[in-house]
Amino acid sequence: MRRCVAIGVLAFSIGLAACDGPAASQGEEAAARSFEPDAASAAASTGGASPASAGAIRGAPAFAVVYPGAQADGAPIAANGPSGPGGLITFSTDADPEAVVAFYRQRAEQAGLASIMAMNQGEARAYGAAASGDNGASLQVVASPGEDGLTSVQLSWSAGA
Repeated sequence: MRRCVAIGVLAFSIGLAACDGPAASQGEEAAARSFEPDAASAAASTGGASPASAGAIRGAPAFAVVYPGAQADGAPIAANGPSGPGGLITFSTDADPEAVVAFYRQRAEQAGLASIMAMNQGEARAYGAAASGDNGASLQVVASPGEDGLTSVQLSWSAGA
């Protein structure tokens, strides 16, 4: 199961990198334009994270937002492919991996996505959801504890066609 998840995340990441779209190397200016936390996000505590207090990512669907109070590692990587526009972003938060996955599970279900994958490996958590049919919308999140006491998160999505 671990290999399937790892291969899936790797394949999705490689696919995004190979697609046409803005490159992550556009620097800090691109990061500022692509990640736009709302006012509630700046004041939100991670303990009471709610879908309404998350940081929006320009061009991403409503279910793909930066966890409230999290610090992005850099600009999101955006791409267009057969499943529509998609992207990938990594960030850190002081919330535990279980809370991060629960937050994204709730957002995915509210958007009508069905859970297709969940994994617990030690303290690390992973979750995946996708739309039924040919829509192609999907969400994948991997959250694992880091050495600095923060949770490291990789979020990838496809908005669907």
